[in-house]
Amino acid sequence: MRPATSTESSAGRLVPVTAAEQTLVATFTGLRSHLVGVAYRLTGSVADAEDAVQEAWLRLSGLSAEGRAAIRDPKGWLTTVVGRICLDRLRSAAVRRERYVGQWLPEPLVTSGEDDPLDAVVRDDGVRMAALVVLDRLTPEQRVAFVLHDAFGVPFDEIADVLGVTTATARQHASRGRRAAADADPPPRIALEEQREVLERFLAALAAGDVGAVVGLLHPDVVVVGDGGGKAKTAINVVSGADKVARFLFGLVRKYGGLSTGRPALVNGDLGVLIPATDDVTERVSAFAVRDGLVVAVYDVSNPDKLAHVDFAAGGVTASAPGTPPPT
Repeated sequence: MRPATSTESSAGRLVPVTAAEQTLVATFTGLRSHLVGVAYRLTGSVADAEDAVQEAWLRLSGLSAEGRAAIRDPKGWLTTVVGRICLDRLRSAAVRRERYVGQWLPEPLVTSGEDDPLDAVVRDDGVRMAALVVLDRLTPEQRVAFVLHDAFGVPFDEIADVLGVTTATARQHASRGRRAAADADPPPRIALEEQREVLERFLAALAAGDVGAVVGLLHPDVVVVGDGGGKAKTAINVVSGADKVARFLFGLVRKYGGLSTGRPALVNGDLGVLIPATDDVTERVSAFAVRDGLVVAVYDVSNPDKLAHVDFAAGGVTASAPGTPPPT
């Protein structure tokens, strides 16, 4: 197929597309999954990630020919641009969280696993729900410095430019973020087959009302973290400990059907549960973390603002590929 030589504008007119513009679009499109992964890992928000990548495209396409020619490493340039955009969004989010009702969780990424445009993003170990929860505890500066350097190899002098600090200070931010992540010790991702075995046994025990089996599948340090944002029912405070978590989950099952009515789905690359809306319960996505064959965390996202991109009927993402550049 020959490359396009023109594209249709919003007014229906054909606008010439130069070879340089075609190359620019092709370069950006090839980096899109990487950039979405950077932005989502930095913000924990699908909407913010899409917006950040789109804004990065606008900044790139808005450069003069000389400005574009001066970019020797498009991947590195775009990664730092996305980092700068996400830093602003993280700082705004920090202000919003002061008024947030209950716990704050990242927006879940629900993928089909079959040529899904976000499949490349969720394969990254750092976008597991448990890992993102740890990142949410960092300051915006720590998160940007730690993620850009340790996950994506951005040099500290470039990170310093993103943060508007010295290189030494950028190193300090990354070091503090790295130490906080190590201290939190989020469980590593395990094979899907092992997750499936634990999850199936766990949901079956819940549905059967087998208290002993449920407690036996819960890690002693298990937690339930709910995020309803004051707009949907879930646990406002963190529920900790196997006995308390078991009682809490059985209370949900008795009242609403709870997790036992859901169906397995890939949530941030790990097995989770999609629970559609009923007369008694709003739709929600529950993600799990497993350690040593036991459930160590349940992350229950019911805030409708964080589920707009989830297709509960198909179990996939309804949005088109994030960050698609507009026609030039």
